Amino acid sequence: MTRFTLRLLIPLLLLPLSGCVFLTERAGQIIDGSAFSERIIAVYKGPGLEIREMRNRNGEHSLVIVPKSFPSVHIRATAPDESGVFLLVSLDYIGGNEHGWNEFRLDLFGSGTFASDEKGAQFFVFPGIEPVQISSGRIRRYDTRITGEEALTYLRNRHERILALTEWMSSRESGPQGWGVNYFGSYWQRILFPELVRRRQRPPDWEQDSDRRVRAENVSWNIGYTERVFPQELQSVRNSGTMLRDWEEALEWIHLMYEWDALTETLLQETALVLVRR
Repeated sequence: MTRFTLRLLIPLLLLPLSGCVFLTERAGQIIDGSAFSERIIAVYKGPGLEIREMRNRNGEHSLVIVPKSFPSVHIRATAPDESGVFLLVSLDYIGGNEHGWNEFRLDLFGSGTFASDEKGAQFFVFPGIEPVQISSGRIRRYDTRITGEEALTYLRNRHERILALTEWMSSRESGPQGWGVNYFGSYWQRILFPELVRRRQRPPDWEQDSDRRVRAENVSWNIGYTERVFPQELQSVRNSGTMLRDWEEALEWIHLMYEWDALTETLLQETALVLVRR
């Protein structure tokens, strides 16, 4: 299993983090200055999600939707118009790993309604939520930060690999749905990487006498198992160790894409929210 420990170097302070999305996000915001560009003016909570009304330093308002099952995700929307209709803008993701983090903005297409009063609000998104593409992002590896076009290219390539992987995962009828990232990781690791788990955890047919091996990323990969189990487009990704790097550096991201339908289903439900802060 991948450990969720993130070391963030903030001036004169080293913070070891373990699965703490809030601190990871906050550190990234302090580094780029965005922590000071807007503030929360109201918070609404309901089953499965939290919605924050935001105002930036220019006086512009927006909504931030935080699904409780995916705390690494903030969905940005425009401020509702006079009839309560808003437009989805983006899904902002930041996820930590042992050596750093991935951060990106995935543009979204969609709309919904948000009607509030002094006690609460009513919220739902219309069917037809569509991800567009990753439009910006940053990567942190140890003490190295990757930004700009280099980061964008890397994140888009990883996103395409993750989509291919999770599409294959979802096609397997035995795959778990609706579970947290830890159970998700423990279930799929033994299938994706039998070489890295205990012998008794490996699939029964994972190794045959005629299987060949190739070494990459300090692992001797069973090519025969790869060819028997994985579709053509994923075989070189696994045998090269690229799939393992994606797994170690972006497990929460993989889990998010695997559970994409569950995430959007949460947004499509008409939800009554209670005002908890103003």
